[in-house]
Amino acid sequence: MEKNNKYLVSYLEYLKYQKNYSDYTILSYKNDIEEFFEYISREALNFKDIEYSDLRFYLMYLKEEKNDNNSSIDRKLSALRGFYKYLANEGVVKTNVFSLVNGPKKEKKLPRYFEYNELEELFNVPDTETALGQRDLLLLELLYATGVRVGELTNIKVKDIDLSSKSILILGKGNKERIVTYGDYCEEILKRYLNEGYILLNTLNSEYLFLNKNGGCLTERGVRYILDQIIKQTSINKNISPHMIRHSFATHLLNEGCELTTVQKLLGHESIKATQIYTHVTTDRLREVYYNSFPRAKKDD
Repeated sequence: MEKNNKYLVSYLEYLKYQKNYSDYTILSYKNDIEEFFEYISREALNFKDIEYSDLRFYLMYLKEEKNDNNSSIDRKLSALRGFYKYLANEGVVKTNVFSLVNGPKKEKKLPRYFEYNELEELFNVPDTETALGQRDLLLLELLYATGVRVGELTNIKVKDIDLSSKSILILGKGNKERIVTYGDYCEEILKRYLNEGYILLNTLNSEYLFLNKNGGCLTERGVRYILDQIIKQTSINKNISPHMIRHSFATHLLNEGCELTTVQKLLGHESIKATQIYTHVTTDRLREVYYNSFPRAKKDD
């Protein structure tokens, strides 16, 4: 464990000082990787010589001994995939064996979403020293900050944005309008993009917020292409779509205690039934609150 620990410390410093990850995300990575070290120590395995067959047994351990749900297992695999990518780049291991492993399949009807640490990894990809990089980061931040649909995103015009109230007028399904709000992270890149990148890209004097490299309005297909290129530069082994970021927006709001009816309005759903598909993802949060709050949930030892 001590021998492995120096690589973990080095990796966590890399996440903090080079990737600018939050303390919360770094702690999550640390816990997940340390748990893996404990497992391989128990199994008398060398972390440098891990093979695909070893990972199959590790997945069984998480599922059967730890009783982890699919979401937790996905998160742990994501943390280890990033760690081993770092080790491979540093020449500590020959290959990133975790790139060969897919997480457990989720139930078919459940929406797919990103964990917090995965979103941070996505946000760290665009080069904000370039006009296109500023646009791409704004695209990510705005999708996550507002939960808008991709068609709603590409239809945003600069005049629809109220910078003073940090809100945007959105034209949704059935030409119904709604107001969405964005936060500080989105505000920062929005202002920078409008003052720098947008001016450079807007060679055709367009009224739309998101522009392609030729100055025209960015299409829905263009957004999906950009997202595909971004995720290729991460350790995340998931497909990506604008709707998946919308799912993440709704999921994370509910996990933090937001009321379902509020999420419904933020998403622009006409019926509460459409929003109820997200309630499954709050099971972990509900269980945590129950065990921490209900007086007869746990017995004192």
